[in-house]
This record gives sequence, C-alpha cells and structure tokens, in this order.
Amino acid sequence: MRQNQEFLNLLRQIASDPNASQRKLANKLGFSLGKLNYCLKSLKMKGMIKIQNFKKNPKKMNYVYLLTPKGVSEKAKLTVNFMKLKMREYDQLKKEIEKD
Repeated sequence: MRQNQEFLNLLRQIASDPNASQRKLANKLGFSLGKLNYCLKSLKMKGMIKIQNFKKNPKKMNYVYLLTPKGVSEKAKLTVNFMKLKMREYDQLKKEIEKD
C-alpha cells in the first residue's frame, strides 16, 4: 500500500513538473536519491514513464520524465484507490467518534 502511495506521489510530481531534476523530485517527495532512482527505473520498466535526455545538452545530465498513456491511467487508478481508502478511514473515525 505504501509503495502505491509513493508511486502516486511520484507520478503526480512528474505530471506537474516533467523537467524536474532527480534531486528536486527527491527533495519534494522526501526520498533519498537512491530510492528515487529505484522508483523511476521501476516505473519505466512497468511502462508508466518515459525518460528522455537532452543529448545535445553539454551537461548531459538533464532529463525529462514523461507519463505514458499507461502511466496516466495508473495515476488515475491509484488516485481513485487512495480516495476510497481515505473515505473508509473517515467513515471509521466518524463511527468511533459517534460511539463516545
């Protein structure tokens, strides 16, 4: 479950800022660079993102992360599942409060 939440947060960040560096993404998400790199590779292997670099860029370190159609679909699915989980948690808390 936690991994799904982390992937959802990463997919959201990529969608909102595809030009973000790995360091910037890691800082925003609270990940180490190693963890972020692992997650990016995993999403790429699952076909959810494309990673493109600027070959003509003298720094050779700038990458763009793009959601694939599968990534967009998975992001939507994870968002719906997250919302269902939060609604169940809310209902459960509401019942506990009403008992008291």
